[in-house]
Amino acid sequence: MTNAWEERKKALENQYFYNLEKEQIEQLKKEAREKLTREMCRNRCPKCGDAIQAMEFRGVPLDKCPSCGGVWLGPRDLTMLAEKDHRTWFDKWFKQEQKILKDDE
Repeated sequence: MTNAWEERKKALENQYFYNLEKEQIEQLKKEAREKLTREMCRNRCPKCGDAIQAMEFRGVPLDKCPSCGGVWLGPRDLTMLAEKDHRTWFDKWFKQEQKILKDDE
């Protein structure tokens, strides 16, 4: 004769481990997908997917896509370009953007 209470406890335990394993599998899938995406996109143009090439413009290192012509800057590269080109619209625009960001803080 089976004990209904013991069967219920076993079913709840099985459900708990099922949900736990399902959650862990989803997390592993998410991490694997993210890792694969990063590996596949490294040094690739985000616009067209072709390999990007490192170049230098006025002493500032840039990445440029030879296919679509897109240019990507590092975190400090835009500041360096603005400092080198301080008499043009670019410097005025960049300083205005920095002022807006400071005012928002």
